[in-house]
Formats: sequence, structure tokens, C-alpha cells
Amino acid sequence: MPILSSLHSGIPGRQAPLLAATGASRTAFAQSMAHLIEIGLMERNPGHGHPLRPEFRLTAQGIAAAALAARIQRASESEDQTLLRRSWTLPVLTSLHQSGHFNEIRRNLPGITDRALSQALKAMEDKGWVQRDVDNAARPPRSIYRAIGFGAELSRITAAEIEFEPGE
Repeated sequence: MPILSSLHSGIPGRQAPLLAATGASRTAFAQSMAHLIEIGLMERNPGHGHPLRPEFRLTAQGIAAAALAARIQRASESEDQTLLRRSWTLPVLTSLHQSGHFNEIRRNLPGITDRALSQALKAMEDKGWVQRDVDNAARPPRSIYRAIGFGAELSRITAAEIEFEPGE
């Protein structure tokens, strides 16, 4: 997210300025750049940069993602960034644009394990971003999760930007 929001704010798409802007280690930066290229949000800028110091640019899909990353970055400036950097925090919050049971959330997030979802929900509950209520009317009783406070704000930002299709 810091790389995308940095590019959105006008930081040049070269390693040195992006490293300075994000504060990432070289290894983490290289892994993040490789991942962003792999998922199609960034590409090498053809005809620019030296082979050892390439220049990168956002793809069309990356421009939209960078705008979203910048909105999240602005909204979270006063918050602890550690939880935001975890893999499943934003996808889980996006799925919580409506309250849901554990299995409903899991169905909306292909690839998440029960353990990863449980840990993400617990960490966000501890932070005050998610509230867990128990539905005692159901047999057996079931937990219902909903985004609250800052978690609800992030959920609104991400759900508004991402076309959300349950079960996909």
C-alpha cells in the first residue's frame, strides 16, 4: 500500500525515491514490487531507466488501486500501521461492509484459511475495529462480526471502491 500511495502522490517510479518514501527495506521493497508486477498493478516503464536501476509505472488497474491506497493512507495516518500491513486486514474489512457470520466472511474471501480469518478478526477486535456479537437466537449460538469505528471507516472506503460480489 505505501508503494502505491507514494506513486499516486507523485513520487517517481524508481527504487531510490520509493525506498525513501516508504521506509521499506530493500528486500521487502523488491518482494513488494515483484508482487505488484505479478498481479498487474505495475510494470516496467519501457524505454526508461537503466537495467540495474529500472523505472516503473502503474498500469490502468494500478492507477485505480493507487488512488484507493492513497485514500486508505490518508484515513489511517493517525492509526497504527502494523495491523493495516497484515495480509488479510483490508480484505476482511471490505467483506464486513455488512455484518456477517464467520462462514459468510470466509466464503467471500477465497484463499483465506480458518486460522488466518480467526486471527485477523481477533486482532481487529482487540484494536476496536471489529465487534463480535453472539446471536443467541440461533442454535447453536453463532458469532456475528461487524466493522466499527475506524474499521467501519476503512470498510466504507474499500467497499465503495471495489465491486463486491459475495462468494467470488
